[in-house]
Amino acid sequence: MRDPYDVLGVPRTASADAIKQAYRKLAKQLHPDLHPNDKAVETKFKEVSAAHDLLSDTVKRGRFDRGEIDASGAERPNARYYKAYAGRGETGRSNPFDAEDIFEMFNEDIRRRSSERETPKRRGADVNYSLSVDFIAASAGTKRRLTLPDGRTLDVTIPPGTLEGTVLRLRGQGQPGAAGAGDALIEIQVEPHPFFERRDNDIHVEVPVTLREAVLGATITVPTIDGNVAVKVPKASSSGTTLRLRGRGLAAARGGARGDQYVRLMISLPTKLDDELKDFVERWNPSQPYRVRTKLGIDD
Repeated sequence: MRDPYDVLGVPRTASADAIKQAYRKLAKQLHPDLHPNDKAVETKFKEVSAAHDLLSDTVKRGRFDRGEIDASGAERPNARYYKAYAGRGETGRSNPFDAEDIFEMFNEDIRRRSSERETPKRRGADVNYSLSVDFIAASAGTKRRLTLPDGRTLDVTIPPGTLEGTVLRLRGQGQPGAAGAGDALIEIQVEPHPFFERRDNDIHVEVPVTLREAVLGATITVPTIDGNVAVKVPKASSSGTTLRLRGRGLAAARGGARGDQYVRLMISLPTKLDDELKDFVERWNPSQPYRVRTKLGIDD
């Protein structure tokens, strides 16, 4: 079969558009419908079509240009295998094999096989999710079920004392891949609490007390993340007096001791003062006057 470039009448540097235009021009001229029963024209039309099929395929065209296939698309024998026979003389004896050529031949084969190897298998992509948990549940530890966009569900174990922004990794729950599925990365959002505040592994809370409880002392009920507990208020407690409840804080990471809870007492007067309290305060003249603003540099 003739050289496809010669068949189409284009140079070897012709662009894909030039090849297409040349083919269309020849196909119109040689179409069998225009030349019925003309075997010669029919043969030329088939030759033009075959040339276009080869040169319009970038892979085939490249292989043809490199001499790897012939004009019909058939594989060409490796020229290096025949170099050893070059220069066959009239005696019928061939030149001996060139060891360097044989070595290069095998190197080429190795390079070709290497380039044709499959892309290394990759693990599936990780997928990110967000899960909102209330303060008490995150403090004590809990389990939550997360529904994924594809309808699957994941049971997520949230350890005690989990911090805001903690990312939990569920292995093998991400996107599938040839080398295994990726992971699901779940960021925990801890909802704020109306009166508990976390500082490291300690819990802080302000607890109102009445004037009577602050002056005379009392046993009051105080909330903790584990439930309500009874706490003794010392006599003559001021607003800001802080009581420490050991071991009532959050669990430490890796099994350490729990933090503490700090209760800050805040004296709360009645919304509406009764006359008896007002009369008492007006008549009250302490025998030992005390100043409460000396820490501010005020002596009155």
